[in-house]
Amino acid sequence: MKTASTTAEDILNCAQSLIVAGGYNGFSYADISKVVGIRNASIHHYFPAKSDLVRKLVIRYREQATAGIAAMDKKIPKPLQQLRAYTGYWEACITDATAPFCVCALLATQMTALPEDVALEVRAHFRTLSGWLTTVLERGVKDGSLKLSGTPRAEAETFLATVHGAMLSARAYGDVAMFGAIVSPLLARLTAGGKAKT
Repeated sequence: MKTASTTAEDILNCAQSLIVAGGYNGFSYADISKVVGIRNASIHHYFPAKSDLVRKLVIRYREQATAGIAAMDKKIPKPLQQLRAYTGYWEACITDATAPFCVCALLATQMTALPEDVALEVRAHFRTLSGWLTTVLERGVKDGSLKLSGTPRAEAETFLATVHGAMLSARAYGDVAMFGAIVSPLLARLTAGGKAKT
């Protein structure tokens, strides 16, 4: 028998899959009801409005991403290796379709259609990633493994935009290899002239 927590998680998991497939406006509670096997009214019990559901989903996604980054920081201390691990994670997800697109990146393409409370959480996700990447790049410059052509903050935003753009291109072309073709030159540029320690 399902508990309230597992039912809520099932709803969130289903919503995440539906958002990745069709965006914020590409699903309804009726779609979730069919997949999860519960009534619409039950979904409303957990998440009174669609914005409540998607906001909670983005918060959960942000928490998972933050935990993943923290774990990587402990396991892989060197900046260049961290950048490779981050891009490698997304390349692996795209390759085996476990998470072919970042939920927040997809929602960001629809910012004007999002409720403000959801948009705020999406922006917070990007700020967190940008802050982490800025720190990684700063450490890379300090240890000589990375060479930047701009400020660490500007390079972090470029890195983030390139990775998410590569996801979008891979999806648009239906070609997994497109991700690596776009991201590899980025990593090469950041190590050009540096010691490229691994």
